[in-house]
Amino acid sequence: MNTWAATAAGPSRTAARAGKRPPARRSPAPRPALAGAALMLAGAGLGAITALTITAETASQLTAAGGLATFAGNLTGMAGTYLALLMVLLVSRIPFVEQVLGQDGLLRWHRRLAPWPISLLAAHAVLLTAGYAQAARAGPWHEVHTLLFAYPDVLIATVGLGLMCLAGVISIRAIRQRLRREVWWAVHLGMYLALAISFAHVIVLGPSFVGHPLTRLVWSVAWAATAGAVLAYRVGLPVVRSFRYRLRVTEVRPEGPGVVSVICAGRNLDRLAVSGGQFFFWRFLTPGLWWQAHPYSLSALPQPPLIRLTVKEAGDHSRALARLRPGTRVAIEGPYGIFTRHAQRRPRVLLIAAGIGVTAVRALLEDLPRSARPVVLLRATRREDLVLHAEIADLVKRRGGQLHELTGDRMSASVDQYSLRRTVPDLKERDLYVCGPEAFVTSVAEAARSLGIPGEAIHHEAYAL
Repeated sequence: MNTWAATAAGPSRTAARAGKRPPARRSPAPRPALAGAALMLAGAGLGAITALTITAETASQLTAAGGLATFAGNLTGMAGTYLALLMVLLVSRIPFVEQVLGQDGLLRWHRRLAPWPISLLAAHAVLLTAGYAQAARAGPWHEVHTLLFAYPDVLIATVGLGLMCLAGVISIRAIRQRLRREVWWAVHLGMYLALAISFAHVIVLGPSFVGHPLTRLVWSVAWAATAGAVLAYRVGLPVVRSFRYRLRVTEVRPEGPGVVSVICAGRNLDRLAVSGGQFFFWRFLTPGLWWQAHPYSLSALPQPPLIRLTVKEAGDHSRALARLRPGTRVAIEGPYGIFTRHAQRRPRVLLIAAGIGVTAVRALLEDLPRSARPVVLLRATRREDLVLHAEIADLVKRRGGQLHELTGDRMSASVDQYSLRRTVPDLKERDLYVCGPEAFVTSVAEAARSLGIPGEAIHHEAYAL
């Protein structure tokens, strides 16, 4: 029996056999139909706001001086605002959407969508300024001054647009990779503030709203629903779960060079629905850490009353976890991620992990049926970096699988199409799960595709900002 099992599994299993404590629950299966309906609703909403904006204009308004520019400014403003609300909803962690797309998928869509609302809202500001300047027969800079200081709420809306543009700039990959996660996160909080402070000027001044009570009602509901989703799923649900489970640190255990396991005890963990391979955002309530939540995968399925995460030093936050004291309170948000058994399409699997990506693979391996016959491939620079090795070896043996370890530099111990074909002859008959640094995950996925593995059989979780 492995170290984690020796510490935690014995009492919980004995209690489960006696009927006193049921085993931990698993997360529900994804519901693609529900997520698809939400996507269709979002598309219909975009069409509706475009139609409302167009029908709010009259022929006399369009033919007046500056009318076309003003109309274009109104249309880009409405569309940009709507897409900005969708951006916020994508990262509000609505459960039935997240269970289908996962955090990686939601963030990809968020990043793809981001340039559109920012560009449209910037065009909105420029076009309206030009249209109003033409109507007033004034210069553009004079009109800028007039709009900012004579029209209600325009100045504060301009500040909101500036916050959005700042968030967009720091999301450029080359810039994002040079920022600490805490800085990136703090600036992105400004997106919520930007949308909130922009709402007033739209309602008061927008031609589609003035004299159109139904349009004002619809947009007010949309804004309130978006704010409600953020508050419910980013604030309310985590607070409820944290109070329900009341986690406290019980032990910080070294696992390897720069790697520790944080073991927490809590109440009612048999009611926590989580699958192997998922992660939580963890907030450790100590001075210096309480204000930031970081994502870490579970490194084992919960064994009530205990739960475990395993972390490698990669920054100030992860380094500080090694100094946590027993009794430290813990708040959680999650679980998240689709790196689970629910994604499996074939009876057998290949699990590949590099570095600390081994944590998600170890938990997922525990969640697989004993008939899975998994092939597990672990990659590390040094033998001592193969953390949780004994636990993984035990789980692989119990499931009739094979364990392969690759240690050395990237040239001598690479995971490419040649090593995959040699190590896993029946690769095309297996689902591939790969976890680790972003570059590693990308290279392994590309190698698998070159060997004919379809995209729906490749599942990954990248550790990146």
